[in-house]
Amino acid sequence: MEKIGFIGLGVMGGHMARHLSARYDLVVFDTDEKRMNALKDVRKAGSVQEVGKAAPVVLLSLPSSEIVREVVTGEAGLAAVLSGGGAVIDTSTTEPTVSRSISKLLGERKIDFLDAPVSGGEAAARDATLSIMVGGPESVFNKYKPVLDAMGKSVIRVGETGAGEVAKLVNNMIVGSAFAVIAESFALGIKNGLDPAVLYEAIRNGWAGSKVLDVAIPGMINRDFVPGGSVDIHCKDLGYALSLAGSQYVPVPMTAVANEIFKAAKAAGKGQYAQHVIVELWEELLNRDGGKK
Repeated sequence: MEKIGFIGLGVMGGHMARHLSARYDLVVFDTDEKRMNALKDVRKAGSVQEVGKAAPVVLLSLPSSEIVREVVTGEAGLAAVLSGGGAVIDTSTTEPTVSRSISKLLGERKIDFLDAPVSGGEAAARDATLSIMVGGPESVFNKYKPVLDAMGKSVIRVGETGAGEVAKLVNNMIVGSAFAVIAESFALGIKNGLDPAVLYEAIRNGWAGSKVLDVAIPGMINRDFVPGGSVDIHCKDLGYALSLAGSQYVPVPMTAVANEIFKAAKAAGKGQYAQHVIVELWEELLNRDGGKK
């Protein structure tokens, strides 16, 4: 595994690839050449298949299930060029059904597959402290765990193929609902004259404390909506969760409401910003700006 490929060098993937390049001979590809040029001491490929021909193990960090499917199984995809004994490790948030179908196709060609979505945002990707939820056979997980350890602090196999993606959707259901209730609750506090910074300090060490609170409130107060994750991405992920739940008749009302809030933010042109920008929906309704008006 001295040579590894990496496809998708966005907000998360660029940092993840950098950590891998410190341990492995890395070949990368992204449709944005600037992202590739930002990485030093790596080989830049000109296409997806050039990566697959150069490296037996390829990691993906891509924005949607559709793109993951195309990159792996499309006419110009990896499946056509990877050799038996190789592997694809998908760190994207992908629909579990897509992961399972890709795994089946690759398995017929003796190519391993792991779904290994990540959580922790850009900061954790930058610091190699990601939580990585992995689905796939235990033997395959054990074989490639050192690769994942290069990018994450918590690397846990949660089950067979697709289980990693289910775990990530559960994660994002909780995170999305938390962002939504934080936005509306702080809007209520500010409406009643509370200083958001003081309110945050008052509750952060109680049961309301969480990583989401620690990201959302400083960002809201400082008007810092630079994305680690974004409204667009979270809206997509909640949609995947709703689709999975709907296919199995599992009621998920909190997720449905959170999804509508993120859809409203997306419709209002806030899709490219960090998730906590949804607070602006309440600020606009209440004619307030972070408690400053």
